[in-house]
Formats: sequence, structure tokens, C-alpha cells
Amino acid sequence: MPSEDFSGRSPRAVERVTRKSASSPAIVGVDTRAQFPPVIVAIAIVAALYLASDVFVPLALALLLTFALSPLVTRLHRNGIPKAAAVISVVVTAFMVIAIFVGIVVSQLTVLAQNLPSYQYNIETKIRTIKDAQSGNSIFDRGARMFKKFSEEIGRSDEVERFPVDNGPDSRDQARKPPENVEVQNQEIGTPLKAQDPNKPVPVEIRYPPPDPLSLLQTFAGPLIQPLATIGIVIVVVIFMLMRREDLRDRFIKLVGASDIHRTTTALHDAGKRVGQYLLMQLIINISFGVPIGIGLWLIGIPNPMLWGMLAIVLRFVPYIGPIMAAFFPLMLSLAVDPGWMLLVWTAALFIVLELISNNIMEPLLYGSKTGLSPVAILMAAIVWTWIWGPIGLILSTPLTVCLVVLGRHVPKFEFLDVLLGNEPVLLPPQQLYQRLLSGDPDEATEKAEEYLQSNSIVDYYSSVAVPALLLAEHDRGRGVLDAPRRNRVAQSMVFLVENLSDYHEILEEEIKVDEQAKTAKAKTKKVEPTKPKTIISAGGRGNLDDAAAVIMGDILERNDCEVDDITHDELEAANIAKLELAGVSAICISYLNTSSIAHARYLIRRIRRRNARIKIIIGFWGEDAENVDAAKIVGSTRNCIFASSIEDAIGELCS
Repeated sequence: MPSEDFSGRSPRAVERVTRKSASSPAIVGVDTRAQFPPVIVAIAIVAALYLASDVFVPLALALLLTFALSPLVTRLHRNGIPKAAAVISVVVTAFMVIAIFVGIVVSQLTVLAQNLPSYQYNIETKIRTIKDAQSGNSIFDRGARMFKKFSEEIGRSDEVERFPVDNGPDSRDQARKPPENVEVQNQEIGTPLKAQDPNKPVPVEIRYPPPDPLSLLQTFAGPLIQPLATIGIVIVVVIFMLMRREDLRDRFIKLVGASDIHRTTTALHDAGKRVGQYLLMQLIINISFGVPIGIGLWLIGIPNPMLWGMLAIVLRFVPYIGPIMAAFFPLMLSLAVDPGWMLLVWTAALFIVLELISNNIMEPLLYGSKTGLSPVAILMAAIVWTWIWGPIGLILSTPLTVCLVVLGRHVPKFEFLDVLLGNEPVLLPPQQLYQRLLSGDPDEATEKAEEYLQSNSIVDYYSSVAVPALLLAEHDRGRGVLDAPRRNRVAQSMVFLVENLSDYHEILEEEIKVDEQAKTAKAKTKKVEPTKPKTIISAGGRGNLDDAAAVIMGDILERNDCEVDDITHDELEAANIAKLELAGVSAICISYLNTSSIAHARYLIRRIRRRNARIKIIIGFWGEDAENVDAAKIVGSTRNCIFASSIEDAIGELCS
């Protein structure tokens, strides 16, 4: 396998690949046959969270509030305030702020409900307008019908009158008379039923006894018992978590990772920092979004702007759909308030502009560190947590998933959580390139390469990414899992990738050369004859993967002002080497990916020496263990023949 020490790699990916199992001592005496499969464990955990939501939801809320309030408690305690007083003061203040917030929202909703009947006329007008547009009675349809009638009248102007002549008022009166055989109905309403009519229905009235105080209390207080109980549980749990957080931390370390206290402590610190920072920064961003929303709606003329601003602050905690939910109610109210449509346009523009500012300015400015979640993970977490816990799960989905990612990042047994939910790459750049080459997609491989080249050189990319990707293919070929068609696909895709990168960088190099020539044109006093570039043959050793490595080598040599002729390994076979044109060639470079091809390389050197005794030969072994190859077995006493175990060494020998 290729070396994993590549520049430009992701630290987390390398740590994941190079992490040794010896870092966590094995547990002796554990019967692995008694352990359940991970899928069964995951299903059991999800079922427990779903069925026992009444227990886990308050605990989750308390845990997140503990993360958010813990820095304040720590700061007060360090300033000399007793821990119990600091905890109680912070918790009471936080829940008082929440209660005041909820009270204002409820009062605003009450006022809105009282004013809704006054908007009935505007709503009916909008509905009639929409119906008229759908039924063809809009202003455009009426105008079209009018012009159509005008054209019909103009077309009939020269026609003969086709209607009968009116003979006077008698004909009109005759038309108004009803037919003689039809009886005229009396238009008067019949008399009602008489009181003594036996068929008259008897009215029935059902009366209930007045409710007693206990029934009233049950009717109004019953729906509030569960929310109040949940709030009470959350308050109590938050207080005890803040009071005993050191003891809870020690117990968690003992439960999860007592064998590696450093890693577990780092995980707890990282989780607390990430979740606390996420909640604080999200609150600041939401306030900077909700306050302008309230002020803007007040200026536009939307009723209860304070309500919509406060709801925008809360709903923006919901990933993705939160801003849409916050904008939905003001938009609907703008339809009811204004007889026209401009209020709707201004309201929509306000939400769109502020959302763009929040996403593109506020969030990059305030988020010192990201949550570590991929966008797909955030979306999937929102769906899963909403299914498990409902709306509360939707609000808590991001911070809870952050905790899971941190757990997987620092605890080896939960590493799969970081792989599934994290935003850092899980494949090294050579592995990503090899996957793209197997798929026959050199275009996407070129895009990845251009991203890599923004901070690295082309030689570094070839030696650290491209050649190791070919080594992965060679390793699979040696194991017998890479058949000939897929091996050809990998080799051809690599050649296309090199061609794409060659074209891309030739443009950049030409621009640099033009600039340098413009700067030094005046400084030249005499014309210097350019030296003739070296002609070098770059060939593969014994397979099409070696041919692809030779193409990479040729591109590097061309960037060093050499004329390169790329040939395949077939042209160096005994039956074809006599046809090889070596006139004017200063050196030949042969690339091998398989370090076990020592005998083949030795015989190939003899074959080339019989063809040309003076040409310089570079034998390059690009495998990860190439330094362990005995060069004397390949080169022997052959003159002007050099063994190279790295691309840099080969370039130095060829361009010297």
C-alpha cells in the first residue's frame, strides 16, 4: 500500500487512518459472542428514545441549557460568588427571561386574534380577485373580449340586416304575455302552520347543570399540567447538573473512556465548547435577524410586529425551514391587512434581504468555529430527531448531533458517528483520486486536482496524490481484484487527467513567461541563442499502469523545458525495441510501480544497452518501499545507469 504521509491531507483523515489499535488496551475476559450487532443496538437506542420521549426530552433540554449556562456559572464562581448562589441566580434569571418572552408572545397572539375579524373584507376581496383571474374575468380577458366585439362590429358593417323589423309596441307586449296554457302562480308566501296543527314539531332544549369549580379547574389547567411538569423537571435537572457537573464529568469519563482519560477529557471540552458556542452565536444571529424584522414590519405597517420579530428569533433555531416558517405568518397577514399587493411584496423583500445578510455576513463573521456537521448530516438529523421527538426534536437536532459528532471524533468505539455525520473528508486525496479513476471520471478528478493546486505545486500533486493513486491500483492488481478492463480504465483516466492539467498549467506558464519577457525586454543588450532542450523518452516498465506513471513523469519533464517522447511498455519488448528511434535521445526514464520487478528491470537495461551503449538510463521505482530495493541488483556495473526511488531524484538526474 502507498504511504499515507501526503501533504495537503486532512489531519482528521490521517489520524483516522494511522490510529493504532494499541492506543486502547484490550479488555481481557470479554466474550465477544455475547455482544449484539451494532444495527440491533442502534434500533434499540432509537426505540428507547421514541418510547421514552417524556423522559429523554427534559433531559436533553436540561443538558443543552447546562452547556449554555455553564460558562456564566463558572465566571460568577471565579469572581467569589458561592457556587450554589451562582447556579440559582443564573438559572432563575434565564428562566425569567424565557417566561417574559413567552408572556409577550401570548399577549401579542391574543391581540392578533381579536383583530382578525376586521380583516375579513380584504381577504374576501383577494379571494374574488383570484377567482376572477381563474374564471377569465380579469382586466386582460375583458379587454380582449372588448376588442373582439369591435372587430366583429366592423366586419358586419357592410352586411344586410338579418333581424326582423320591430312592428311597434303591440309586438313587444305580445312577447311579454305568458302562454295561455300555463297557470300563473301566486307569488305570495303561504300562511304558516296554525297553533292547533297536530303535525307541528315540538321544540326540545337540552340544559346542562352549571359546572362546579373542580370541573373548571380540570378543563383549563389539565392541558397545562404536562408542559408545566416538563418545565419543572428541566429547571431541577439544570440546577443539579450545574451543581454537580464535575462529578458527572468524572462518571462519564469512567463510563466511556477511563483507559484514555486525555482523549475523553478532550471530547468533553470540545463538546461543551462547540455546543455552547453554537447556541450563543446562534442566539446572537437570531436576535440580529428578529429585531430588524420587527422594526421593518412596523415601518411597513404589519400588525403586531413585536410578535413576528420574537417568533423569528425562536424559529430561526430550526434548521433550513425556520426562516420560512417565520416569514409565512407575516406574509399571510399582509394579504389580509392590505387591499392591494404591495404590502406582500415589501414583506417578502424584507425577509429575503435580511436572510441573505444573516447567511452571508453574520454567520461567517460570528461563527469562530463550525459545528463540524456536513449539510447532509444537518438535514438528516433534523428529519430523524423530528420523527423521534416532534417539534422539540427539530429544534434540538443540530446541538444534539454536534454532541454525537464530538463523541465519535474523540472516542474510538464511536468513530462511525464522525464518519457518518462529520464534515471532514474520510478519504485521503489518493484514495479519492483512485475512486474517480475507477469510475472513469477524469473531469471530476481534474476539478479536485485544481483545488489541490491552489495551495500546492504540480510536482507535489503528482508525487503525493497521482502516483500513490496508481500504487493503490497496482496493489489491487496484485491482489487479483482489479481486472483488465478496469485497469485499462484507470490508466486511460489518469492519462486524460494529466492532459487536462497540462493544458491548464500551460496557459498559466505562458502568461508568466509573457510577463517576464515584458519586464526584461529593455534589459537585454544582445541576443542569446537558446539552447536546444534535452530529448528524453519516458516509458512504462511492464504494464499499462506503469505507462500512466510514465505519462506523469513526462509531464513533469516537459515543465522543466525538456522534449519528452512518451512510449508504452510494449515498445520496449524484445520484438519491438529494434524499431525504437533513439537518435538524438539523451536519456530514457523507465517507471515501475511494482517494486518486485527487479529482474524485469535488469533484463530491460541489458536490452537497451545492446540497442544503444551510451544513452543514459534512469530506472524509477515509485512504490512506498522503493528505498528498500537493492539498486545493485538492478544497475549492477552498468555505466550511465541510475536507480531512483522518488520522482524528485529522477528529475534531478535527468535535468542536471
